[in-house]
Amino acid sequence: MKRQQMWLTAGAAAAVITLLSACSGTQQEDRPEKPGHAAAEQSTAKSAKVALAEGLKTALEERLSVHENRYGSGTESVCSTASPKMFSRECAEAAATTGEDAAYALARIEGKEGYATLRSVARKLQAATADYERLACATNPTDPATRKACLDPAAAIAQGTTDLRDGTRLGLAGR
Repeated sequence: MKRQQMWLTAGAAAAVITLLSACSGTQQEDRPEKPGHAAAEQSTAKSAKVALAEGLKTALEERLSVHENRYGSGTESVCSTASPKMFSRECAEAAATTGEDAAYALARIEGKEGYATLRSVARKLQAATADYERLACATNPTDPATRKACLDPAAAIAQGTTDLRDGTRLGLAGR
């Protein structure tokens, strides 16, 4: 009798082990087959982000180079606060072009992760171009308060090309 009981116990144990093995095999099917599968997906996603950032950088650079050659940038810009053209139609054109470049950058990154710096710079430039226009800075205002109010937007516009470039570079770094 003991022998029969031992065989029954061993058979029951084998059945339980078989059942547990079958259940754990089902759970394994839900998991990735290879431990590196998640890493490969992350790498693919990262490659797509890098490709987007590089494409944006190239496209924006083409625009910025043309506009920089025409209007200058930084202290060499027609909108520089040291420039005699800051209160001119030429600076108004540069402001409008800079606003278009900022809008272009924002449209290209809309709905995309990252690009916090580029978004911030582009929005700042859009606000600066709107202020320059609202204040009618291009009409060479005579009111000292208006002239003073034109300085900040003009300075931002003059620096716009450089700031947009920096924003795209930081976008490549995910910032």
